[in-house]
Amino acid sequence: MVSTHPAGIQHSGSQYLPETSSKNAKLSPNQQLLPLSARVNSNDCLEIGGCDVTALVQQFGSPLYILDEETLICACQQYRDSFKQYYKGESQVLYASKAWSCLAICAIAASQGLGVDVASGGELYTALQAGVSPDKIYLHSNNKSRQELTFAIESGCTIVVDNWYELHTLVEIALERETRGQGGQGGQGEISSPTPPIRIMLRLTPGIECHTHEYIQTGQLDTKFGFDPNALDELFTFVSKQSALNCAGLHAHIGSQIFERQPHRDLAALMVQWLSKAAGYGLSVTELNVGGGLGIKYIESDDPPSIEEWVKPICEVIESACATENLPLPKLLCEPGRSLIATACVTAYTLGSSKLIPGIRTYVAVDGGMSDNPRPITYQSVYRAVVANRMSAPLTETVTIAGKHCESGDIVIKNAQLPKTQPGDILVVMATGAYNYSMASNYNRIPRSAAVIVRNGEANLILQRETYQDLIRQDCLPERLKD
Repeated sequence: MVSTHPAGIQHSGSQYLPETSSKNAKLSPNQQLLPLSARVNSNDCLEIGGCDVTALVQQFGSPLYILDEETLICACQQYRDSFKQYYKGESQVLYASKAWSCLAICAIAASQGLGVDVASGGELYTALQAGVSPDKIYLHSNNKSRQELTFAIESGCTIVVDNWYELHTLVEIALERETRGQGGQGGQGEISSPTPPIRIMLRLTPGIECHTHEYIQTGQLDTKFGFDPNALDELFTFVSKQSALNCAGLHAHIGSQIFERQPHRDLAALMVQWLSKAAGYGLSVTELNVGGGLGIKYIESDDPPSIEEWVKPICEVIESACATENLPLPKLLCEPGRSLIATACVTAYTLGSSKLIPGIRTYVAVDGGMSDNPRPITYQSVYRAVVANRMSAPLTETVTIAGKHCESGDIVIKNAQLPKTQPGDILVVMATGAYNYSMASNYNRIPRSAAVIVRNGEANLILQRETYQDLIRQDCLPERLKD
């Protein structure tokens, strides 16, 4: 570890390290700035998962996503174990893979007993290829295509129905399947068995607002997601008459990056009311999905609840409300994404050019930017960074970290506090596991970055760096334009 420095001097790395060793204390990953395994080694370099970040960049290049397996597994276990501790009924945690969908992450989630929440046919395909059991996969989206719905039905996963158009489309598909089943012949000349009903959940808009960015609010009435709660009578009446549909549960979600606890308590109580109302229409709803939304610590002033502190009151409210309504406890589901994966990953860049504008600011450029992290330009998101190859250096500069793209808004961090930097330094931006790779692009035809997973001093590629050849792989050049 680095030596002690004089009081009053801030240093680039030590202030961001996890407060205590994860082996000696129960740390909630979403309350940390760096992964749980982050350390400073004898070379004054940042280590994650026992791997020197500067060595990883030398081996795999930059920009580079570095995923700490220990932190991801810890978050999975804390969600899973907290529900087991505080909820008397059955529970199932789902990883919201829209945060970062790839084979390795889905496989790790499944290995910890989690299911996977998917938002497209591509995410569904990825989860299946990663070995996730179909009965633990739930398909979302406000505008699923007929192809995606058919894929989900044939895969055997649960479809979270978002609107009337989708509901009517599912009924049409079910009737077509039933017709084919009744008209088909078995191998011995027997009539094919009836097709099983399509397993669905209904997504309802709770009308609960919370303090977060307007783009990631989903619970208020003015949102593109979910059925209008004022139409529950019509909705439940219609679904109760559809023998081809098995309405197994109800779903709601109020948003993302939320620190408040009361909105989630309110949601839990409201969903039990819906559950009771559905029973009055003969719907045997057995599952409630309370969504996700727990926030993480992106900067020092962020103060999110721990995973356990988020889970406990939800369980208590559900149990109390069900007792009041004289209802059996439903299977309780949630679908965290950001709070599972964000803190587990950092992005390493190599510093290049700089520009001093006297009296205004200094720009320092990295070899990535909005193509590997679009959140600052999209959501005005704020991050923290360290110089990974000089972790004990005092913070002496205020600079704006700029990306390399041809866009004035391509700014990674404004007014970052750093030691004096030079070209070739390795800059690490924290908490980049959620919505960074999944929203990455090829803007300026820049290849997408590689990703490695680290644990116990070993690093393995989980996403290869794209090449220039990859960029033109889908291009088609008409014959008349060829030489």
